[in-house]
Amino acid sequence: MFDPFNDFESVGYLRNYLKEKNLDIVKSLEHMLFVTKQREARDYLSTKRRLDYSDFLHVHNILFSELYPWAGEDRTVTCPNIRVSKGDIQFAGSDDSVAAINEGLRLGQIQDKMALLPGVIMGLFSFGHPFLDGNGRVMQLVHYELCRRAKFSIYWKKVMKEDYLNMLTEEIKDPRKKVLNDYLLKFKVNDEKG
Repeated sequence: MFDPFNDFESVGYLRNYLKEKNLDIVKSLEHMLFVTKQREARDYLSTKRRLDYSDFLHVHNILFSELYPWAGEDRTVTCPNIRVSKGDIQFAGSDDSVAAINEGLRLGQIQDKMALLPGVIMGLFSFGHPFLDGNGRVMQLVHYELCRRAKFSIYWKKVMKEDYLNMLTEEIKDPRKKVLNDYLLKFKVNDEKG
């Protein structure tokens, strides 16, 4: 059990407000919040002229502030001295996390770069992994907005989840190969309206 605060027994998974220890229940609550709050997060992102790191944090806060007291705070605040991993994947250290997200945002706001490198940008977001939980949902919304601004979308209904996660893992392990990028470009749909 991931317990960076070392207080799971007294306050539940990641200090959630309900002090819930059952991970299935917590994940269900996260999903419910994402479903009900994603429109608010998308609306917020669409009002921003230029996206920056604080917007990444704010989207997390919009989505999860009803579940986690630390929603919208990154690992530089919540656990600056813990290296986060999942299986054999090592995510960026807390300080490098900010740099990875910023680089993804920088590239993603150059329309030609976003159109050519959607998987590279998603890989940077994933490597950054700034939050204790909820990273994928925040990445999805920010990436969606960057794609919209670059006048295309990824047709996610055709993307196979297992293949995507495998490619994402490979992207983090060796970004020079651009395997996620090659994969996502197969599902790119141009949208002139943006």
